[in-house]
Amino acid sequence: MKKLMLLFAFGVFAAGLTQAQTVVTTDHEYLGGFGIRGGASLYNFGGSDVSENDYTNRVGFHAGIYTMLFATDRFAIEPGIYYSVKGTQNDDAANSRAIFNYVEVPVLFRFYPSNGINIFAGPQISFLANSKYEGDFFGSTVSFDGDNVKETDLGLVFGLGYNLPKGFNVQGSYDYGMTPIFKNSDADAYNRGFKVSLGYTF
Repeated sequence: MKKLMLLFAFGVFAAGLTQAQTVVTTDHEYLGGFGIRGGASLYNFGGSDVSENDYTNRVGFHAGIYTMLFATDRFAIEPGIYYSVKGTQNDDAANSRAIFNYVEVPVLFRFYPSNGINIFAGPQISFLANSKYEGDFFGSTVSFDGDNVKETDLGLVFGLGYNLPKGFNVQGSYDYGMTPIFKNSDADAYNRGFKVSLGYTF
């Protein structure tokens, strides 16, 4: 199932590359096509079983590629593939932390209400690449595999972006995970966090 979903994602992305275009309206040019994007992430666990006193946000990163497909002069569909570092931090004596690395496949729907500004939202499926837990003890870092983490994570993405000159773009987004993180557990805990990204459309 995981391989089929990845093949589907690559198929959608490849089809998008063949349809890439630039849309020009009476007041603005919207650049469509292939692009790269990356930036900082701020993730934590969310859910009813997560106490704010137990966990703090952990800084990570994300990077990947996308393609912009304009359906109209104000509406675009953007599939993408990203590598993303998620997890959480615990401010205990060992500075313990969870590090979860995913391959994300979002499909974003962008609306351009005015020049350069866009709002977006869409579904996202994430495939676990690897996971581990770490802690610092007596000057050394101890880690072990996070084999209790589910291999897929479904969620929603929404945010605000702005197209800069020369093909550059910036955006801020929030990932709202909807699949519980852990296998064989009733814990109501999810991957949730913010991203700040810089992109370039060729």
